[in-house]
Amino acid sequence: MAIENFGIKGLTDDQVVTSRKTHGANSFTYKKKNGFLEALKSILKEPMILILLVASSIYFITGNFGDGTFMVAAVILVGSISLYQDSRSRKALEKLKNLTEPNCRVIRNGVTVEIPSEDLVIGDSLIVEEGTMIPADATIVHSNDFSVDEATLTGESLSVFKDASSANNTIFSGTTVASGLAIATVTAIGNHTQLGKIGNSLDSIEDEKTPLELQIANFVKQMAIWGGITFLLVWGINYFNSHNILDSLLKALTLAMSILPEEIPVAFTTFMALGAWRLMKLGVVVKQMKTVETLGSATVICTDKTGTLTQNKMSLVRLFSIKTGKIASTEAILKNEEKELITVAMWASEPIPFDPMEISLHNAYAKQTDVDERPKYHMIHEYPLGGKPPMMTHLFENESGQRIIAAKGAPEALIQISNLTAEEKKNLFTLP
Repeated sequence: MAIENFGIKGLTDDQVVTSRKTHGANSFTYKKKNGFLEALKSILKEPMILILLVASSIYFITGNFGDGTFMVAAVILVGSISLYQDSRSRKALEKLKNLTEPNCRVIRNGVTVEIPSEDLVIGDSLIVEEGTMIPADATIVHSNDFSVDEATLTGESLSVFKDASSANNTIFSGTTVASGLAIATVTAIGNHTQLGKIGNSLDSIEDEKTPLELQIANFVKQMAIWGGITFLLVWGINYFNSHNILDSLLKALTLAMSILPEEIPVAFTTFMALGAWRLMKLGVVVKQMKTVETLGSATVICTDKTGTLTQNKMSLVRLFSIKTGKIASTEAILKNEEKELITVAMWASEPIPFDPMEISLHNAYAKQTDVDERPKYHMIHEYPLGGKPPMMTHLFENESGQRIIAAKGAPEALIQISNLTAEEKKNLFTLP
């Protein structure tokens, strides 16, 4: 590509150094949270875990080593599961770094060079083309048939067309170029990009106690208070009567232990941990055990953003042929008329598809055809999408001069130029 034809010189080496000193590197940096020590501290701060530790200590003091060992084992088991879960999800935010490609192309000193994405600076003239992932936020200064897949940010699976002359002339880090080429001036890098701001917002979310956790913690706290009062009362009465400090202490501890609900924290945390373990076996990464309670109390789950939550691709499921007058499933055995419909739809699409719908049509054609005719033909002309209602037409030709003309677009446009009878047109508009 002749960069000099666009008059774009890019930054000089000195400008690059100055920009990097001012704005830093193009990388995501977040607070180091949920590390091993932080996870261990959060476990030890749980009231139920503290009760278990206190109960085990009292068992050891009173000489009941069997029950004390059991309590310690329960604490270790629950803590180990929690730490293992945290180790699997600790790097969730750091995975945002993988959403940028290792290298990118920029114009510097009037020459196109390839640099690591981390070396990108604000003011750089970034070159992005079909199939590449955009490493920073930037404003388009030149484009050619340019569209971007922004499912990472918006969840919408359809690509968005952008150019320098329109209001929508900004490209964002982490999105993918669906078609064309563009030259854009970098305006934000690293944490200051839209993707980085999302990461920062996730990083600042504070955990809240679930209703069940609050209720159990409150119950355990009240019982612990009553146990402490009982301990002091029994200790005082026994010491007043016997004047034996150690014997009074042991009797008071034994009675207080019967009040402390040490089994409730064990049962609660154990069953929550087992539920989280089952979810992990199903491939669900559970960061905290409270997730089990949240999922268990959900009665309705509403989801949107199909392209983001699923495979971000379309599949042809049903088709209607006017010759058969029926709606058929692509999983069934297709008739010749239905195969012909898929073939025409494929020819009406781009020869190298990037739109999800056109990709699905090409895939459906490849599955149902015995002889793939695509390598034998090349596109000689394209009438782009236009008109009201809109439609587009492709012309293909093989070496022997045979041509294929296929069109697609709004139903109103195709029906208007078709040779259908009035009755057939009426039936089409009354389809269920």
